[in-house]
Amino acid sequence: MIIAKEEPRTPKTGVRATQREVNRPFWRFVIIAKEEPRTPKAGVRATSQREVRRIMGKSIDLLQGTLDLLILKTLALEPMHGWGISQRIQQISQDSLQVQQGSLYPALHRLEQQEWIASEWGASENNRKAKYYRLTDAGRKQLEVETAKWERLSTAVSQILATA
Repeated sequence: MIIAKEEPRTPKTGVRATQREVNRPFWRFVIIAKEEPRTPKAGVRATSQREVRRIMGKSIDLLQGTLDLLILKTLALEPMHGWGISQRIQQISQDSLQVQQGSLYPALHRLEQQEWIASEWGASENNRKAKYYRLTDAGRKQLEVETAKWERLSTAVSQILATA
């Protein structure tokens, strides 16, 4: 199973950081490739999530902008609230990708600032207040650009893997 998430990244210890680096969080989008969990033996207590991740998974940097592309593509289908976007990505990827809230909402905010998506408040399926996001015209153009970039990159990687 692969869990996709975005996590904060800080400057290395001992390296002088500029004021801009100190005040601005760095983000990296990572995926954690994990094996299916094994059934614990009788009487053995389950370990923490951190321990499971340490034992079973490894963190891999994913190309910047991939989460943005997934969100834009999801919103091209229909306007959705944040939780719905996360669930739709998980559903379409057949549970291979899980976007955590700590990654999703900063990405939505960033896309909204770039005016690729717009939002408005509405009622969710269970009559709770929810912010619904929709793709703008600029977002549709950006989706085309990002999709073309992704296709070129995936083709190049496929060619390298086929010959190497």
